[in-house]
Amino acid sequence: MTRSVRAVETAATTHPWAIHAEGLRVRAGRHLAVDGLDLALATGVHGLLGPNGAGKTTLMRALATVLAPAGGRLTLLGRPVDGRSELRPVRRALGYLPQHFGYYPRFTVREFVGYMAWLKEVPRPGLAAAVQRAVDRVGLTARADARLKTLSGGMLRRAGIAQAIVNDPQLLLLDEPTVGLDPEQRLDFRELLRDLGTDSCVLVSTHLVEDVAAACTDVVLVNEGRLVWQGTPEELSARGGQGHAGDSPAERGYSALLRQHRSETTR
Repeated sequence: MTRSVRAVETAATTHPWAIHAEGLRVRAGRHLAVDGLDLALATGVHGLLGPNGAGKTTLMRALATVLAPAGGRLTLLGRPVDGRSELRPVRRALGYLPQHFGYYPRFTVREFVGYMAWLKEVPRPGLAAAVQRAVDRVGLTARADARLKTLSGGMLRRAGIAQAIVNDPQLLLLDEPTVGLDPEQRLDFRELLRDLGTDSCVLVSTHLVEDVAAACTDVVLVNEGRLVWQGTPEELSARGGQGHAGDSPAERGYSALLRQHRSETTR
């Protein structure tokens, strides 16, 4: 697929930040799940870490334009996201895999990914080729014509990843993408992430710190709806120090940063 197909209908492709948030506030129901978050992300693979209830999924939904900000400023691919914005150009250039995604059980993998490509306005002349490429990249070539209801949990997750990348997005948001994947599939997924991150901004929300350490160029740690720390996987590992047998340096660094943040907020 050519770059012209991907282009957002502004000069957004030259904007230094694919994601730029200042004091971002987002509600999940009545709860303010994201509270004054500042974040700037460009091309590369960024891992989003945080404990349960940290606001990760709410943040991802706001970045996917599913939830409107309750306050602050949010810019995606050079376009402001607010109640007055026309979001269609951004959505054309965006890929999103929710933590729990809906699908039509009787659709085949090819039909499902094709339908999502149509919704994202992938041009018709290149649609079939885009669908095939997305299916191939997630390792579902042999099951492309199988109905979704016959797939295992891991295969369904891969079908979800395929629909997220079928439009060759400039901004790709993946919420818990490795749930249900076996160890070999996770290794393949890490390789896919590294490939996608060469010319796109990829944000991966996960609880698996080792996936972030292995595949990401940047780590974002959030807690209680705010940015706690941002740095490289190597810097995260350096925070770990000594730990129990079986703990990775990155996991120890993650735990140490959370303890430090909790200590600072309770003073």
